[in-house]
Amino acid sequence: MGLGEHVGERILEGALPSSLRAEQRGEVAVLTLARPEKRNALNDDTILGIEAFFLSLPAAVKAAVVAAEGDNFSAGLDLSDIAERSTVDGVAHSMMWHRAFERIEFGRVPVVSVLKGAVVGGGLELACATHIRVAERSAYYALPEGQRGIFVGGGASVRVPRLIGVARMADMMLTGRVHDAESGYALGLSQYLVGPGEGLAKALDLAARIAANAPITNFAVVHALPRIAEADPRQGFMMESLMAAIAQGSDDAKDRLRAFLDKRAKKVTEF
Repeated sequence: MGLGEHVGERILEGALPSSLRAEQRGEVAVLTLARPEKRNALNDDTILGIEAFFLSLPAAVKAAVVAAEGDNFSAGLDLSDIAERSTVDGVAHSMMWHRAFERIEFGRVPVVSVLKGAVVGGGLELACATHIRVAERSAYYALPEGQRGIFVGGGASVRVPRLIGVARMADMMLTGRVHDAESGYALGLSQYLVGPGEGLAKALDLAARIAANAPITNFAVVHALPRIAEADPRQGFMMESLMAAIAQGSDDAKDRLRAFLDKRAKKVTEF
């Protein structure tokens, strides 16, 4: 299914910049980076539009997909935006990116991204804020800030080491090392690896499955799981116990467990 095929209802028209397009496909919202002539470079309007999208999701949406027009997910920060920026303005700019991407990482719904071509600099930072990453075999990953005389500012120094470790990120920044799709999959930059043109369909399928989960479970995975993983083990175990009790006490959980015990629910089988 190509991105050019209009199969969803356009949403948030007039609220987003021309570099973004949004639509709703059932319970899944799709945000498309629509600046292919600039390899989907991320300027301020685009970042603020991403923030607005995740703050304004319709109530019926239970999962989201971030995709891109053209051959590239995103070549990163539009460097023309920072050429004359002061130090004070630079801090505020970085914090604006942090705020926007936090709307993804700790937002209302789980988010799946479709990666292809350049997933570079700020594009990698955007991808790492999503929860599930589907990479097509054309995808490649780089953090060229070291060669540009700058430092990452959109959250990479926090999110990327969680996925691949500090040493591997340092290698990317110090040497300009580029990882291809297969290497990125092996390192954990993506959880799925698919053929050319197959990313969107895979992401939509995953998002539909996610949307079918109990809302409290999705909330726990998005909001509680990362905090538990970073906590002191004793605190983590307590948070896990509390979250488990909250989830299993919901009417939704009771209905789903009853369906399983009555053999009305699907069992786990080989995928």
